[in-house]
Amino acid sequence: MTEKEIPVRIARATAERFGAEITANPDQAGADSLARMLEHCSHRRYSDRPVTPELLRLLFACAFSAPSKSDLQQADIVQVADPATRTTIADLVADNPWVRTAPVFLIFCGNNRRTRQVAELRGKPFANDHLDAFMNSAVDAGIVLASFIHAAEAAGLGCCPISSVRNHSQKVSDLLELPEWVFPLAGLCVGYPAEPGMVTSRLGLDITVHTDRFDESNIADKITAYDRRRLARQQYKKQRDVARFGMAELYGWSEDKARQYAKPERADFGAFIRGKKFNLG
Repeated sequence: MTEKEIPVRIARATAERFGAEITANPDQAGADSLARMLEHCSHRRYSDRPVTPELLRLLFACAFSAPSKSDLQQADIVQVADPATRTTIADLVADNPWVRTAPVFLIFCGNNRRTRQVAELRGKPFANDHLDAFMNSAVDAGIVLASFIHAAEAAGLGCCPISSVRNHSQKVSDLLELPEWVFPLAGLCVGYPAEPGMVTSRLGLDITVHTDRFDESNIADKITAYDRRRLARQQYKKQRDVARFGMAELYGWSEDKARQYAKPERADFGAFIRGKKFNLG
C-alpha cells in the first residue's frame, strides 16, 4: 500500500460509512491508522490460523495502555480458555454461534473492586459509593475493549463484540467467579478473518456531531435518509417480530432498532449490579 493510496482508502471508507467523502492530505500524520479505523468491520467467521499467546499478550498490553479515569485502572479481561466454560457461555448466547468457533474468546469486565481494596489497604475511607463508581468502571472497560479491537485489527485480526453476555450476567459472573464490584461488560471473539468484512453504514455526522449546543433539527428526515442510504448497501436478512408488527415496506435501521427495543431485555441487569454491591443512588 503506497502513501498515495491511503487518501483514496479514507475517501472510500468515509463515503461507505457516512454517505459523504472526507478527504485527507497525502502527508497527513497517522493516515494509515486513520484509514484502518474507518475501514473497521466486525468479523464473525475465522480461519484455522491460531492466535499465538505472544501476540495475545501484546494485544493485552496495548489495550491496557488506553486512557483510564483518574488512573484508577478499573478494567479486567478474562480469557475463556477452558472448553467447557466456553461451551456453556456459547449455549447461553446461542444467537452468536461465532462464540463457539472463534480461536479466542474474551470477557471484558468493569472492576471497581480494586479501588475499594486500595482504600482498605491504605486505611482510607471509600467516600464515593454511588452511581459514578459503576459508571467509571464501565467506561474504563469499554475504552479497554475498543483499544483491544484497534490493536487486534492493526495486527491483522478480526473481532466481534458480544454484548449479549449481559443477558446472562449472573450466570457468566458465576462461571468466571467474578467477585463483588466486578461485572461482565461484553465478550469479544478474536481470530484471523476467513472472509473480507463489510463497512457498516453509520448515521451521518450531521446527526451525531454538534457545535456549542445539541441540535436535533430535522431528525426524522435525516434518519429516514440514513435508512435509505444504508438499505442501498445492506439489506436486513429478516424483519424482527413480524407476528407483532407485520412486514414493513421500508425496513431500515430505525425500524429494526425500534422493534428491537419494543421487547424487554436485561430488565434484571440493575438488580444484578446491585447484587454486586454497587450503590446506584
